[in-house]
Formats: sequence, structure tokens, C-alpha cells
Amino acid sequence: MPLSRGTLRQLRLLVSPDTVLRWHRDLMKRRHKRASQHRRTRRPRTIASTRRLVLRLAAENPTWGYRRIHGELALLGVAAAASTVWKILKTADIEPSPQRTTVTWAAFLRSQAEAILAMDFIETITLTGQRQYILAAIHHAGKRVRVLGVTAHPTHAWVTQAVRNLLMDLEDTGHLARIRFLIRNRDGKYPALIDEILACAGITTVLTGVRTPRMNSIMERWVKTLRAELLDRMLIWNEAHLRHALRKYESHYNLHRTHRSLAAAAPLKAPPEALDADRIDRLRVRRQDRLGGVLHEYRPAA
Repeated sequence: MPLSRGTLRQLRLLVSPDTVLRWHRDLMKRRHKRASQHRRTRRPRTIASTRRLVLRLAAENPTWGYRRIHGELALLGVAAAASTVWKILKTADIEPSPQRTTVTWAAFLRSQAEAILAMDFIETITLTGQRQYILAAIHHAGKRVRVLGVTAHPTHAWVTQAVRNLLMDLEDTGHLARIRFLIRNRDGKYPALIDEILACAGITTVLTGVRTPRMNSIMERWVKTLRAELLDRMLIWNEAHLRHALRKYESHYNLHRTHRSLAAAAPLKAPPEALDADRIDRLRVRRQDRLGGVLHEYRPAA
């Protein structure tokens, strides 16, 4: 059936010239896009080992940004673009370095262990009912313990002199130059003067939080060991007896007692060489008792 002239005019009005031109432009864009995709070389996917290495560097170095990590990768011979490092960090929801620079207390203690001393008071009671106060210090890295004194009356003058004696001991042993921090709690038995004395020696006093013993965890762990191995197993007659027991225990702890953090060595004594099977078969062990058998030490028999 032939279309009327009016119908043809309506059909021509359905599509304008601009629409036809737009269709033509869209068609050409799609053709160019498909052609460019065929010509483009696809970037290889980042291998898993590189991804793990980037995340490790970011975790171990909170102050490093993606460009610093990229530079370290280049030193290791790992070829990766800086944008790739940024993308890996972004995908893992790792913030840029300024947001990762906050150092936790545990990380601070680990990184500065060689320069940290910790100090604390330990209370005990003799058989006569007298309360005694033990002041001790421990080196975080070497685990060496120093019993600074024992008294029933820890006056400010007594504590100040004990700290001066500690500094002289550190200087005599050549360790004073390595110590930069001393951790202690906010006990009122510490006078403000000791912070000035320590500061003159280049040591900064770091106060723990209120009721936060974990901030002085190394010292608190030693206090627990002291109680378990000595104070809870021995009847202390008086102050003189306590001093004698502490001298013996300090020597035992520094020269004989092993530590996992020191690869089974004592703070002041390296472990001996491992024995072979034949020498173990011939080994004869002698026990030496200290403090009436409270402490046992074992050595090869001559």
C-alpha cells in the first residue's frame, strides 16, 4: 500500500540531521577504541612476591612513603613502577606514610632496647614484720640486673644517692654512653632531683601511665621472677639477711640464669659451645646450691 505524502513527511521528521551525525561520531569512536585496544600491550600483573615485599617494607618502616619503598625495591633489583607500589598500598588499605608514623609503645621499646634502663621498687616483709623496699634496675637489651639498694625508709636522699651510684657504675663499666632513657612509674618515693641528675648524664626519664604496669613490662617481669625464685621461697630474717640474699640472686641471675631473648645465654656470660653426642655421653654434671638450696646451678664436673 503506497504511503501518502503526509506520512512520508512525518517519517522524515523522526530523525534529524544532528542525530544522524551523532550516530556517525559514536560509531567512529567505538571503532577507534577497539582498534587501540588491539594495538595496546597489556601491562603484566604484579607478581605476588613483589606485592608481599612491598607490604613488608611498609609494615616494617612506618615513615616510608610509596616513593621511598619504590627506591628500596630498585636497590634490591625489583623492577616496579612507583605507581604500582602506590596501587599495592592502596589496595591493601595502607595509609600514606604521614598517617603511619605513629609508633606504638611496644615498637618504641623494641627499637630502643639498647638505650633503655627500667627501674622500680619491690616491697617485701621480714619475719620481724618490718617492711623493706628494694630498688633495682634492669637493662632492656642485655637483661642485666642491678640491685641498687635495700632500706626500710626510702627517703628522697637515699633514692638520690642510689641513682648517683647507678650512674657511677654505668660509667665504670662503659655503659653510660649507651643509655638514653630510664623508665619508671610515678611513685612518690622518687624525688624530682633524680630526673635532673639523669638529664645531666644525657638520660631522659620516661614516666609510665597511671596504673599501667605494662608500660614497664620488662621490669615487672623481673619482679615476678624475683618473687617466684627467691622472695616467695625464702624466709627473710632482717634487712642484712635480705641484702645477702639479693647479692647472691643478682650474681645468679646475671652470670648463670639463661634467657630466651639472649639465645639461652646469661646477661653477663655467653653460652658454651654445643657438645657432640660422644661428649654428652661422657658428661658428668655437678650441682652447686646457693642460699641453702633455694637456687641450683649445674656445671660440668672436673
